[in-house]
Amino acid sequence: MTHSAPLKDARHFILTLLAVSYLFVLLYFLFGGQWQMPGALIVAVAYMFLPLLVSLVFVRFVHREPLRPALRMSFRFNRWWLVAWVFPPVYALLTFFINLVMPGVSFAPGMEGMLERYGSSLTGEQLVAMQEQLASSPWMPVILGLLGGMVAGITVNAIAAFGEEAGWRGYLLRHLLPLGFWRASLIIGTVWGLWHAPLILLGHNYPQHPVLGVFMMTLWTILLTPVLNYITLRAKSVFAAAIFHGTLNGTLGLSILYLRGGSDLTAGATGVAGMLALGIMNLLLWHGMKKHHLPVV
Repeated sequence: MTHSAPLKDARHFILTLLAVSYLFVLLYFLFGGQWQMPGALIVAVAYMFLPLLVSLVFVRFVHREPLRPALRMSFRFNRWWLVAWVFPPVYALLTFFINLVMPGVSFAPGMEGMLERYGSSLTGEQLVAMQEQLASSPWMPVILGLLGGMVAGITVNAIAAFGEEAGWRGYLLRHLLPLGFWRASLIIGTVWGLWHAPLILLGHNYPQHPVLGVFMMTLWTILLTPVLNYITLRAKSVFAAAIFHGTLNGTLGLSILYLRGGSDLTAGATGVAGMLALGIMNLLLWHGMKKHHLPVV
């Protein structure tokens, strides 16, 4: 099979997925939905499974291929599954330290920044209780956040993340890899970011800057994709990607837990600080692949 056939399939998949995803959000509002809890949460979770749904349609009804190999659905465990699980907390930690040198950002051991962001959702008694707990055990939130994020990353978060990863690292990576690792990563990262656009415009991830947030999210997913792609290919399983993605979602908050200041564009894992951390990791990956001829398959 020539390269043109997989690339044509990838193009059709991308256009179909974006159309289905954008239409899904539009229909939600046309039928009277509001972007507030719990409807917003239901829509966001359902949205994550649209790449899986479109992938299933293409594999089973367009290509008529066996599902598991077509979407890289292998349960054969290897050390790269563990790498996928521990990498996100390392990324959150690196982002945290980069945040500390960002203008207008400072270390806040009392979680003043978090309380400023989310304190309005707490009652006066809850706020006092939280402050007392922080005074007696200032590091307990990071311990609980890390443990909770790691457990969620291999359970409920991984299930939701698989809904996305079946499309990005399952279907799309397989069809774009003939272009080369880095070109395939650039395309997947761009599509992945633009796919988020309806949710970002509604205030997800960048509530202070929803329009500029679409560009920021796309840049972030472009930088995140090579690492995720590499781990997936070495693990030979999309489930490693789901664990990575699920654990990432569960531990991103650690990057801003003890920080004060900055904005949604600068601070945190999806801000400039997180992008700088991913830039460092991509340089290390590129150097390692070039110097040591690291394989991707």
